Amino acid sequence: MLKIIPPLTAVAALMALAACQSANAPRVATEAPPPPAFVEAACAGCHAVEPPFLSPNMRAPSFEAVANRPGVTKATIRAWLRDAHNYPEDMDFDLTRERVDQVADYMITLRRDDYVPMP
Repeated sequence: MLKIIPPLTAVAALMALAACQSANAPRVATEAPPPPAFVEAACAGCHAVEPPFLSPNMRAPSFEAVANRPGVTKATIRAWLRDAHNYPEDMDFDLTRERVDQVADYMITLRRDDYVPMP
């Protein structure tokens, strides 16, 4: 026996299904904002600064991984970057306050509620 679904019920069901799928869908690479030119030039040699977030240096975490660590905020990123004595040896360079703010402002845009760390 064939059941006929009233048109409004079918539309409502499709809209609900679409809303559920988009709310839980992983972010695609095009949703990440582009990094500032300075970040690309100074950081991308070691860190993955944009999708697909695969770091050239396996010891250097991606910006996405750092941004999604528990407790990380724009303020904690700024504090870490301003406190130059805590940098790994490979990061032996100075950042102006403006550059620190650029890095922190960009990194925090990479936070996601659905982030799952790479194994």
